[in-house]
Amino acid sequence: MIRIDPTKVPIGKLHGMMLGAIGPRPIAFASTLNKNGSPNLSPFSFFNVFSANPPILVFSPARRVRDNTTKHTLDNAIATKEVVINIVNYAIVQQMSLSSTEYPEGVNEFEKSGLTMEPSEKVKPFRVKESPVQFECKVNQILPLGTEGGAGNLIICEVILIHVKEDVLDDNGKIDQLKIDQVARMGGNWYSRANMGMFEVPKPITTMGIGVDALPEMIRNSKILTGNDLGKLGNVEKIPTNMEALAFVNNNSDINDKIRDANIIEIHKFVQQYLDNDDVSTAWNILSAIQ
Repeated sequence: MIRIDPTKVPIGKLHGMMLGAIGPRPIAFASTLNKNGSPNLSPFSFFNVFSANPPILVFSPARRVRDNTTKHTLDNAIATKEVVINIVNYAIVQQMSLSSTEYPEGVNEFEKSGLTMEPSEKVKPFRVKESPVQFECKVNQILPLGTEGGAGNLIICEVILIHVKEDVLDDNGKIDQLKIDQVARMGGNWYSRANMGMFEVPKPITTMGIGVDALPEMIRNSKILTGNDLGKLGNVEKIPTNMEALAFVNNNSDINDKIRDANIIEIHKFVQQYLDNDDVSTAWNILSAIQ
């Protein structure tokens, strides 16, 4: 058995070891507003429930290991003392991941991820309409745990209003654990889905995805492609040009034959097969070839 002294290993290695060992971790999909009223949306897996009376949720935006900067969510919570914590289920996991892209201050991650801003009732930050459960919270206290990169900041939130979608309830009005279909964070790119096991979602750490808002209208309004599909398509830095895509399709006779006389519904179903297998490059080439 190896032994690790936390004071004698790089913070990045320690961080990865802890995340790999402690999981699955629930995800706080935190919605805040900055001091100018601009929305921000970001996920955090240092999160849990700590009290029912009063109802307390705690999550922790850590200082970035690479440069010791703080995240917009922490800055906003300090400034406004309000947050909405949205629960993440499988239906929005790709869009949630896309929202974790480190867009510049003022960029609206709701728009980038293709999620819907729903007005709250008792706080100013918006709720994620697609989330199965949404907690409107006031921030009671923020506890910094350190001043160097990797240090957490415990945001202690008191729940003042809860919104629950009826379609995740059982006949007794309780949350059905199968219907809510939650996902949880593990180490690396790994997630866990209730009763379905582990799956990977590449984390957009070094890339700047174009976002769902930058997708062509025909794709955004597809009757076939799901929110998760759009999240995958939005997590690219560049869309292939029509010329590049046509060259790709013409060099792949099976694909060319499949889409030559197909209607848009059939093509989107075909594209979805590649997205299900995480082959986003091929999916984009097909979509760009028919533009």
